[in-house]
Parts: sequence; structure tokens; C-alpha cells
Amino acid sequence: MVKKITIFVVLFFLITFSVHAQDTTDLQKKISDYQAKLQQLKLQKGTLSSQIQYMDTQAYLTGLQINQTEQKITGTGKEINLLGSRIERLDQSLDYLSKQLIQRIVEGYKKRPFSILSLILDNKNANDFLNQVKYQKTAQTNNQKLLYTVQETKTNAEEQKKLREVKKTELDQLNKNLEQQKIDLGYQKLTKQRILADTQNDEQTYQNLLARAQAEYAAIQGIVSGAGTETLIREVKKGDVIASIISGPSCNSSGAHLHFIVQDGGSVQNPFDYLKPIDYVNDSGGDPWTQNTSKANWDWPISPTIKFHQGYGVTWFVRAYGWYNFHNGIDISGSSYNIYAVADGTLYRGSYALKCTLSYAKLVHKDSNLATLYLHVYPQ
Repeated sequence: MVKKITIFVVLFFLITFSVHAQDTTDLQKKISDYQAKLQQLKLQKGTLSSQIQYMDTQAYLTGLQINQTEQKITGTGKEINLLGSRIERLDQSLDYLSKQLIQRIVEGYKKRPFSILSLILDNKNANDFLNQVKYQKTAQTNNQKLLYTVQETKTNAEEQKKLREVKKTELDQLNKNLEQQKIDLGYQKLTKQRILADTQNDEQTYQNLLARAQAEYAAIQGIVSGAGTETLIREVKKGDVIASIISGPSCNSSGAHLHFIVQDGGSVQNPFDYLKPIDYVNDSGGDPWTQNTSKANWDWPISPTIKFHQGYGVTWFVRAYGWYNFHNGIDISGSSYNIYAVADGTLYRGSYALKCTLSYAKLVHKDSNLATLYLHVYPQ
């Protein structure tokens, strides 16, 4: 009867594991399919209806990824609990074995021979002598085996503890990922509502928004590549007022803000790697505010409190709309329209015309390969 129950339990766990593995595989396949579908929609997108389909697909994909992360969190939690049980059993075994080893060492110490002569004198005959020698040798061998077992158990316990710490780190990261995925899903739904409100579900209005965003992106790319028209203004010191943000809408921009770009030898860099920590309000739609504090020593180009509209890289806007692939600066505004030089250098007034003229200031930093660009501003 016991044997039948044991076989049933084993079969139950095997079936449960198989079903769980199949569910995980199916979920991963579905995620891969929708990732491919999203890429196709990104290439085909050009109408409001396809934009909404893209956003719906993106939200559904994020929901699948949330389910996958939740599964991983559950699985990792079970692994941590299992490792905890193993470690507890190993600790108990180690404690027991250590006590046994100490006891044997003490007993061996009490019975240990001091010399061959003492063994001969302590035994009545040669047979007793040989038995004593054999006993001592056997005890020594057994103690060595026990010592090896103790060391092996200790090593195993340490490895299990290290693995548990790795799994705890993985679990912490999974929980962070889940939190971010849920934030992303919320903003994706909000972005869909926003575009429907901005366009009033009108195709022509959507086409105007799309054209404006793509024109701004093309203009910024042109400025970064050095295709803008630039005129030398003057030498400036760190902290000097060098420009002012254009109030209200400007070329291909729906509202007042500074698009701030950092270049090193012509290549764009993450501005957060250079700017000091500061008070801010995150109005970006979920972009991370991350700073490399080890080398961040610039004062900000605008006065705090900073309002953070869009980050650097693959931002919420890039992910939600898919109109371009990368945001090469950060969009910010502050408590005033004044723009300040972040370093000593040479100031240029620039402009780039594409359907409209996008004005900017460029500061070539003194004694370095760095340059900073300040877009949607009036240079002074």
C-alpha cells in the first residue's frame, strides 16, 4: 500500500512539473510571437488605426511579460525555500558530525599509544598487541573518513548558501522588473488614451502629429551630425546665461522645453552621466532617472526644480509610439526659461531648417572633446 502511494506521489509531481514546464514554454512562444508581430506593426505603422493596433499589441505583450515574470518569481521563491530546507538539514548534519568527530578525537586521545614499547608493555601477549595496533589504525582511518565527511558537508552547505544568495538577488531583480512592467503597462494604456484625446480619433490630426514628430527627429539628427548652420557668438564661463527656452510651441514642439544633448568627440552620451543629482519631478511617463554619480559634476543648464519630460535612449515615447528608435538627449524644463553654460567654452548660435527652423545653441567645451547642444531655445 505504501509503495503504491509513493509511486502515485512521484507520478503526481512529475505530471505537475510537466504541465508547468509546458505552460512556461507556451507562454514564451506567445511572447516571441507577439514580439515579432509588434516589429511588423512598427514597420507598417502610418495610420491612426495601425497606431492603435500597435499600442494594443504592445500592451498585450507587456501583460504576457508580466505573467512570465510572476511565474519566475513564484519559481524562484520555491527554489529559495527548497535551498533553505537543504541548508537547514546540512547544518544539522554538520552539527551532528562535528560532535561525533570531536568525541572520537577525545576518545582517541585518551587511548592513543605513546610508543611501540608502551603498547608491548600494556598488552599481555603478542595477539593483544596486534589487536591494539589494528584498532588504532582502524580508528584513525574512520576518523579520517569522518573528517572528510564533515568537510564535504561544510563545503556543500556553503555552496548552497551562496546559491541561495544568488537566487535572492535574482528574486529582488525579478520584483523590480515586475514593478517596472506594471508601470509600463499603465503608461501604455495612458498613452493610448492620450493619442485618442489629442487626435479626437481624426486621421488628419494624427498625420500632422506624426509628421511633426518625424520632422523634429530628422532635424535633431541633422544638428547632431553637424549639418546645422552655426555662427560664433563668444567665449563663455560656466554658469553664464547663454540662451532662453522658447515659450510655448516652437518648431515641431508642442510646448516649452529644453532638449539637452551631450557629445563626446561627436558621439552622443547620456547626459545623466555628467549632471549632478538635483531635485526633480518625473513627468516622463516612466523613464528612469539614473545618474553616474562617480563622475557627475556639472551643474544643470536650467534652474530647479527640474521637470523631467523624456529621458535618454529607448524612452517611454519611443516604446509607446514607435515613431523613432532612440532619443539622443533629455527633455527638461525648470523654474525659469534661462539656460546656463555647464562649462567654460565657445558658444555658437545654430539653426536647422526642415519644414520649419529649429534654433539651438552649441557650447564647445574648453580643453576637452565635449560639446553640449541646447535645442528649442533663443541663443544669447
